[in-house]
Amino acid sequence: MSYLVLARKLRPQTFQEVVGQEHVTATLANALHSGRLAHAFLFSGPRGVGKTSVARIVAKAINCEAEPEERPCNRCTACREITRGAAVDVVEIDGASNRGIDEIRQLRESVLFRPTLLRSKVFIIDEVHMLTKEAFNALLKTLEEPPDHVYFIFATTEPNRVPATIKSRCQHYEFRRLPTARLAGYLQEVLAQEGTEVEDGVTELLAREAEGSVRDALSLLDQLLAYGATGYEEVCSLLGVAGPSQVEALVRALLRRDGAGALELLARGYDSGADMARLLAEVITRLRAMMVIKAMGPERGAGPAGLDQEEAARLQEELSEVTLYQLLLLLKQLVEAQPGVARSENPRLYLELLFLRLCAVGEVVELKGVMEALEEAGPLERATAAGLEGREGAAVALNPQEVMAPGPLRAPRGEEE
Repeated sequence: MSYLVLARKLRPQTFQEVVGQEHVTATLANALHSGRLAHAFLFSGPRGVGKTSVARIVAKAINCEAEPEERPCNRCTACREITRGAAVDVVEIDGASNRGIDEIRQLRESVLFRPTLLRSKVFIIDEVHMLTKEAFNALLKTLEEPPDHVYFIFATTEPNRVPATIKSRCQHYEFRRLPTARLAGYLQEVLAQEGTEVEDGVTELLAREAEGSVRDALSLLDQLLAYGATGYEEVCSLLGVAGPSQVEALVRALLRRDGAGALELLARGYDSGADMARLLAEVITRLRAMMVIKAMGPERGAGPAGLDQEEAARLQEELSEVTLYQLLLLLKQLVEAQPGVARSENPRLYLELLFLRLCAVGEVVELKGVMEALEEAGPLERATAAGLEGREGAAVALNPQEVMAPGPLRAPRGEEE
């Protein structure tokens, strides 16, 4: 028998097995038990968080032959047929390839007929936002007054593209990304089931790379198990990402305006196979965490920054000589460069130019400090010397979004003489 990937092997079959979507599964389970189940649902959220899996669980629960409190039982004929994908009365439609009005007209005709074997018909339309305007319009009347034996479940990653007239006829459930810690804990449970041990930090790395998607995380874990990697550095090399120590060193080089050090670290990452766009994203993630800690403090900022208290406290010490304005300006430049790196035919050279330019910018001076220097020094010429003398290549930050190029302050026109 061919190998079954983890994402399919571990697909949840009951509401209790769904990871991280308790606000959705608890509501649906209560609605089923109380007999207050709507006839149309819209499941929205990021990829790989369980929208289609929950839709299938709902289809099983609607047709399950067990007591309401036990549905779905996964033992009766209806549950087994739906799990195998062989139930003719549960129809899954891909909205991307069946998006026209002709397909929806066929669906409307099918709705009129009673179920062949099960208690109810369930139509699951994935990526429903891909339907055409005409197809959506053809669905309106059926959604508003469906037959008693029909249920609709729509899934989408882009709910903003679903017309309001469709949304108003559905119960809308929003699925969420899983927090990194929660997803890492789930991966650790999967590894225990598979009888595999990995070094500390590997599951957290996979969870960060998956960006809250359970399916993506399991796919990465499958890749890791197939390769046989268990060490942290091995996994970093496998995924093409730079290790945390390398990212931290690169961020320190940028903050210290050490251009040579930044180039050396960039070359090391390139030689180890790190993807340049992903390396930039990791640097931005690190700087964002530093910005949050600097603005909120280690105790309040640890959670929003995605750090534990110990790491947040250590980061606070590193930030003692760094201003919030420096972090804001650096982050702005790096974020703006992301599309360019992704499109560049030579992303390494693009990053080298970017890092050297950022390191060439001098010390950031807030406008408030410049004004204080002006007031204390008196004449404008003396203020220039007193406020900026000795700060070679200093830059004046007018606000977190603007920075002036290095150069001497000049008197306004008409006051030069």
